[in-house]
Amino acid sequence: MLNFIEELRWRNMLHDMTPGAEELLSAGKVVGYIGFDPTAPSMTIGNFVQIMLLRLFQLSGHTPIVLMGGATGRIGDPSGKEKERELKTYDELDANLAFQKEQVQKFLDFDGPNAAIIVNNLDFYKNMNVLDFLRDVGKTLTVNYMMSKDSVKNRLDTGLSFTEFSYQLLQSYDFQVLYQKYNCVIQMGGSDQWGNITSGTEFIRRNIEGKAYAVTTPLLVKADGTKFGKSEQGNIWLDPGMTSPYRFYQFWLNADDADLPKFMRYFSLKSRSEIEALEKQYLDDPRGLKAILADELTRRVHNDDAFESVMAVSNVLFSRDADKDSLSRMSLLELMTIADEIPGAEVPTDDLGRGINITDLLATAGIVASKSAARQAIQGNAITVNKEKVTTHELEVSSRDLLHGKYLMVENGKKNKYMITAKG
Repeated sequence: MLNFIEELRWRNMLHDMTPGAEELLSAGKVVGYIGFDPTAPSMTIGNFVQIMLLRLFQLSGHTPIVLMGGATGRIGDPSGKEKERELKTYDELDANLAFQKEQVQKFLDFDGPNAAIIVNNLDFYKNMNVLDFLRDVGKTLTVNYMMSKDSVKNRLDTGLSFTEFSYQLLQSYDFQVLYQKYNCVIQMGGSDQWGNITSGTEFIRRNIEGKAYAVTTPLLVKADGTKFGKSEQGNIWLDPGMTSPYRFYQFWLNADDADLPKFMRYFSLKSRSEIEALEKQYLDDPRGLKAILADELTRRVHNDDAFESVMAVSNVLFSRDADKDSLSRMSLLELMTIADEIPGAEVPTDDLGRGINITDLLATAGIVASKSAARQAIQGNAITVNKEKVTTHELEVSSRDLLHGKYLMVENGKKNKYMITAKG
C-alpha cells in the first residue's frame, strides 16, 4: 500500500495542499475526486497526468471519483485560457462524455473495496432552475472573493463573460454535492485549479459546516518550456483513431533526454526503487530507458496487441532484418500506419490491373527523377518492391503485388522508403 502524499513527493507531483490534508490521508481511507470536462472528442496525455493522480490515490487505498463535466463542459472553464472558449453543442459534449467515460474505465479499478466511481455533474443541475441556482449556489460566495482567484483576475483585461465567471460556482457546488452524497473530502487537480478547488472547500465550510481539502499537481511542461502533450503533428490523444499507437509510442521514444526523469515519475507505475535502478542502469543510454517507458505506456493506454503491432511497424521501417515475410504478415491497419509515416504516392488501380513497368512506376510516383534514373537505380541494386530486390528494368508490377489489395512498399537505397497506394 502506497502513502499517497509521500508518493506524490518523490514523483515531484505535489504542488500544494491545504493544511491537514496529509494527516487526513495518512489516518485512513478517504474519498477524493478529479473533474474532467468533455470539451474534446478524446482525452489526451495531458489528461493522463490527472488519471495517474487518481490511480496513485487508489493504489494508496483510497476511493477515487471521476467527475465527468456534463454540466461544467457546457459552461467552459476560464482557468489557463486567454480568451473565451467556443462553446460546444450539447450533442457534441454528450458524445465526448460517453467516449471519455469508456476511456477512463481502462485505467482505474471499478471493483473491490476501494472501487472507483464515475459521476456526471449534469445530474446535479438538470432539475435546478435559475432562481434555485442563484439562491442556493450563487449566494455562497461574494463577487470580491471570486475575483481574487487567478482564473478570474487573469482574464479581466481580455474579457470574461458571466458564463465563464459562474464556472467557479459550479465547480464549488460539485464538491459540496460529492461531499454530501459520497463523503468526498478531497478534490485534486492541476495547480491552475487551485482557486476553483479552494472555493469548493469554502462552499462546504459555509453551507454545511464541513471540512474539505485540496491537493494539486504542478502543471507539466517540457524542459524547453513548451506545453506538454503535443508533438509536431498536434495533440497526443489516448484514442488510437486520433493518435495511432505507433505515433503514441514514438512520442515517448523521441522525448527530450532532459524530460525523461520527469516523465518516468509522472507516468510509470513502477516503484521508486525500480525507477531509480533503471535510471542508474541506463545512465548512458537514455533511449533505452525511453523505450521501457514507451513500452509500459503503450501497453497500458492501448493494449499488448497494439504494442506488438508498433514493434512490427518499427521493424519494417527501421530494421535491416525486415524481409518479404515480415511485410506480408502485416495487417491492413499496420500498413496504413506505415503509409502515414513515410512519403507516398497514389497510382490508379486500373494501371496496376493492366500492369505497369517498374521504371514508369518509379518515375510516376516521384521516387526517382526520370526513367533513366530509375534504370540506374535498378542497375545499382538500390530498388526493392515489398522487400524484394528488383534486378531488371523490365519488371512489370501489377495488382497481384499489392499488399491487402492496396499497398506497395518501394525502397530506393537503405533509407528512402515509400508507400504506393492503389486508388480508384
